[in-house]
Amino acid sequence: MNVIIIEDEKPSARRLQRMLDKLDIQAKTLLHSVEESIEWFENNQHPDLIFLDIQLSDGLSFEIFESVAIKSAIIFTTAYDEYALQAFKLNSIDYLLKPIDENELEKAIHQYRENFPVNKQVTLDFSDIKNLLVNPIEREYKKRFSVKIGQHLKLVNIDDIECFYSENKGTYLHTVDGRNYLIDHTLEQLEEELEPQTFFRISRKFFVNINAIQDIISYTNSRLQIKLKSFDEQEVIVARERVKDFKNWLE
Repeated sequence: MNVIIIEDEKPSARRLQRMLDKLDIQAKTLLHSVEESIEWFENNQHPDLIFLDIQLSDGLSFEIFESVAIKSAIIFTTAYDEYALQAFKLNSIDYLLKPIDENELEKAIHQYRENFPVNKQVTLDFSDIKNLLVNPIEREYKKRFSVKIGQHLKLVNIDDIECFYSENKGTYLHTVDGRNYLIDHTLEQLEEELEPQTFFRISRKFFVNINAIQDIISYTNSRLQIKLKSFDEQEVIVARERVKDFKNWLE
């Protein structure tokens, strides 16, 4: 597999290179700017796979595609608009959020190998990528959940859910009328199924509905405590590493 890395942060590029080495994949070419990349593509055979950062030192990497017709699969290695990321993924282009996790990297490589057999190349059109960023593909998020009550199934509308939480290896939803129901989902699965403008994962234990937040209070260790309208089974705390993203989400 012929692989290159386009990344303006040299330590990040070398770290990714070492991680690929562990997977027996050699990325011999490291490029660090739009200008350098354009020149390289004009004078070299295009690789099978590109690991591509979006914001480079001299501009956005999309400028590369305006100058050169790229015939390679691409895995983005950046934090970017989540709707664009989803759109890229639907179009067989994967992404890795920095700092890159080794397991996620391995999964991305596996996905590439499944979707792009050896020696198969794709032509990536810059205008298509640009349109995805401006007009992201709309996707359907869950509108209701089914919960089991004895021998019966009950449907709970998403608007009636204040939060989701994990407890004793189970996942529960809490409704606006103060009821808790066990569901057959993990919080990780919910990340793909909940509308991100409405629900936010504040910690390993909680997703909260923005419409259910009644108060936000400063808490110890630079964390935040959330008061929901009816949930009072336990404290709802925003993890310190999620506080910044949580504040951005609120706005």
